Amino acid sequence: MTFTTRPTLRGTFGMVSSTHWLASQSAMRILELGGNAFDAGAAAGFVLHVVEPHLNGPGGEVPAIIATADDPTPRVLCGQGVAPAGATIEHYRSLGLTLVPGSGPLAATVPGAVDAWLLLLRDHGTLPLSVVLEPAIDYARNGHPLVPRIADTISTVQQLFEEHWPTSAALWLKNGSPVTGRFSNEAYAATLEKLVEEAEAAGADRQAQIERARKTWREGFVAEAIDKFSRLPHRDSSGEDHAGLITGDDLAGFEATWEDAATYNWNGYTVAKTGPWGQGPALLQSLAVLAELGDVDLDSAEGVHTTVEVMKLSYADREAWYGDGADVPLDTLLSPAYAAERAKLIGSDAALDLRPGAPDGRTPKLPSFAAGNETGDATTGEPTVSPVGETRGDTCHVDVVDRWGNMISATPSGGWLQSSPAIPELGFCLGSRAQMFWLEEGLPASLAPGKRPRTTLTPTLVLRDGEPIMACGSPGGDQQDQWQLLFLLRHLVAGQDLQEAIDAPAWHTTGFPSSFYPRTTEPGGLVIESRVGKGIRDELVRRGHVVTESDPWSLGRLCAVRKEADGVLAAAANPRGMQGYAVGR
Repeated sequence: MTFTTRPTLRGTFGMVSSTHWLASQSAMRILELGGNAFDAGAAAGFVLHVVEPHLNGPGGEVPAIIATADDPTPRVLCGQGVAPAGATIEHYRSLGLTLVPGSGPLAATVPGAVDAWLLLLRDHGTLPLSVVLEPAIDYARNGHPLVPRIADTISTVQQLFEEHWPTSAALWLKNGSPVTGRFSNEAYAATLEKLVEEAEAAGADRQAQIERARKTWREGFVAEAIDKFSRLPHRDSSGEDHAGLITGDDLAGFEATWEDAATYNWNGYTVAKTGPWGQGPALLQSLAVLAELGDVDLDSAEGVHTTVEVMKLSYADREAWYGDGADVPLDTLLSPAYAAERAKLIGSDAALDLRPGAPDGRTPKLPSFAAGNETGDATTGEPTVSPVGETRGDTCHVDVVDRWGNMISATPSGGWLQSSPAIPELGFCLGSRAQMFWLEEGLPASLAPGKRPRTTLTPTLVLRDGEPIMACGSPGGDQQDQWQLLFLLRHLVAGQDLQEAIDAPAWHTTGFPSSFYPRTTEPGGLVIESRVGKGIRDELVRRGHVVTESDPWSLGRLCAVRKEADGVLAAAANPRGMQGYAVGR
């Protein structure tokens, strides 16, 4: 038996895996009450807003992929908010900006997470809204134990809070120090309680209640508070004070949506991702190229090198072709002919340049912006780990499968406490996903009002013979699909168990433009966990990779649930960070 940090859980009733044990157990409670995977997933999502405020919040976003017991077709729930009506390239340029700031009011897109969770409950849930929100309300009202990383995060931005974001200081500092121990966010508890109160005023019908809650969020007291606060100038990562652009009309005009998943048939499986408004198809492209190259040994220098070079090609195409509303030639990008063409570019040495392809003979267009060095600004981006493995900021994830076969993979993020000043009446802040737009015309990811940023959030659903068998995902910004690629290869090709595949050493490349301010590129950059071993590391250096050795347990934050062939349900969670947990029976 291979040693793993935890067992792969197995049972028949239901399984949950998330990035925080309280969210996992709250979701399990919903299953025990008779709810389904979608009730449970939403409950976990709202709890994550409370217990991982440094990693996500109600002002952020969430994409999810679901399959129901009645219809196994994977469907994408898009809770990614859009750029507000006033967010034009001209406006940002008039402020002297060449990049959208990585924090502050100007970086905000319309909050999408709450409306998405409510839409999920309306269309596929079974329990009353009050029951689903009860765990989150209880933790916000009566308190929950803060994980140490929250205080660590607050300490990095304490001076900013004290000097420029007084509402955040009031919420996250106590007696001049970051809050610790048992923490209550009474303002956010009141926000959720008011949503439930407004919902129940709509009568006894569950769907009518949820629709009332959605309307209240988009057009009522929440929208009014955001509209008012967004108009106030605050310091952002540009070093200047700027007012935001989100208005009540922007909130009223946005609704979460359902859409088709992007899929790729690989190794006997169908892998489902979001469309190319997010980075999800980059994983599918990587699988397509690997299918041309044949099996790789991930415990060898050749295997590490091959996966890294494949991912570089996929992410180069992400930069050149992906974007909301763009003419993305996805069928060609995922075709065997194109994959074979790309596979020929992989040699024995590390590539140091960005090499997007020319699908259908089209000329790729890359941003002309040349990013400088890292600023070290703790408010910006979604930098999961520093090169030495220190967690600096992140995202969340939750997967659920229930006894009926309903399944969901969701990746909530944005609106973390360091992204923007707290709105005092609401108990949360806005997000900063607009930093993923380019302030340059003519690119797939150019900024435009009403457009979704090319998000890094990328949940995964896997099917076999048309039936959903696994939901998985990971926080990690640009690394999310890189770490998921390794997990899928280890689990679905090498036959490793869920927990064994999650525990295995990980790596990722930084050799393409970061999605986060200040949009740096590190040609040849490769970050590996030290557990990979000195022999492999030295061979990678010899091949020209610019290797940074990270701490032995630092890369990847994977969660996974699975339905096995005999109907047994399984789950596993990442031990890194000592925070994620799987539960089930």
